[in-house]
Parts: sequence; C-alpha cells; structure tokens
Amino acid sequence: MASEDKPDEAAADDGMADWAEALLEQKANDSATEAPGGVLSGEAPKPFSSGSSSDGPMSDINMVLDIPVQLSVELGRTKVPIKHILQLGQGSVVELDALAGEPMDVLVNGYLIAQGEVVVVNDKFGIRLTDVVTPSERLRRVSKNG
Repeated sequence: MASEDKPDEAAADDGMADWAEALLEQKANDSATEAPGGVLSGEAPKPFSSGSSSDGPMSDINMVLDIPVQLSVELGRTKVPIKHILQLGQGSVVELDALAGEPMDVLVNGYLIAQGEVVVVNDKFGIRLTDVVTPSERLRRVSKNG
C-alpha cells in the first residue's frame, strides 16, 4: 500500500512545487514593476486601464461586456400579510397590481431598463420590448435611488 501512495505524493509535491514556483515568479514580477510609493504612500491611485490607451473608452467598456447580470421580467406586485402567505396552496390566486394587457417591466439587477409584451417563441415565453428606457434616464434613476 505504501508503494502505491508514493506516486500520488510525488504528483502532489510536483503540483505544490508548481504553485510555489508560480507564486515566486509573480512576486518577482510584482516587485520589479512596482514603482516607489503606491496606495499606502498617499499617492492618488492611477485609473484602471487595459494597457492600450489608443482605444480609449471603448477598450474599457469591452472589459465588462461579458459580465453576467440578472435580467427579470416583472408581471406585477402586491403586498399581502404573512397570514395570507401561510394560507397559500396549490390553486391559490394572488391578485397583482398590474392590469391584463399592460406592458411588463424588464429589470436588470433590479433597475427598470424597458417595458414589453409577452410572446411565445418555440414553446417558451419571451418578451418583445415595446419601450426602452434611454441611457440618460437609466442613469438618472440609478443616481436617484443610490
């Protein structure tokens, strides 16, 4: 049994050695490129850039384009007492504040970005956008809520 453990231990040691070597290499690179001063020296932090300033703001925005956000469609809302929530069961109906046929709100991370109507595409529900909030209006709403 002990002879069987040795190859695994050797592989684990090699893996740890690789990690240690990578960490040392990173520290060496960090110390070589680190300028005197820094965050704790009282110097103002430098703005983040992707390395190439020739693209300008477009290169900065490209860095966030693949970040996932939560998109949800809100059918309506209502307030109910906890005692009614506890009485809910299969077949219960909860009345919402939205009217039938009224556009639904499309939210990204909780912020309204558009309104639309329900459609069915390949046996799945979807939403056709009927009104999109302008970027300036979105910014105004976010700053008002923040």
